[in-house]
Amino acid sequence: MTTIDLLLRAVDREGQAAVARATGYSASAISQAVRGSYGGRLERLLYRVAEVYGDGTVRCPVMGEIPLRRCAEEQRKPAAASSPQRLRLSRACRECRHRRA
Repeated sequence: MTTIDLLLRAVDREGQAAVARATGYSASAISQAVRGSYGGRLERLLYRVAEVYGDGTVRCPVMGEIPLRRCAEEQRKPAAASSPQRLRLSRACRECRHRRA
């Protein structure tokens, strides 16, 4: 299943407003992506859709095989000197190909 299919299914199941809230995009951005007229960086929107609705996994050098949504959650967390794993993750995430801009 492609990421655009994930988006279409999510919109059919939950509605555009709910998908917009879940992904952090506006309802109009979701509508435009569904219609194929989104003027922004579609790959970023679709990556976010995959994070929220997908069941894909990534190979993390620190945590091993993890769900893509867990990878995204870990990237959003700040580095913490009190946690050796957080420090390793903050270093590894900077070089990772799954890193979000």
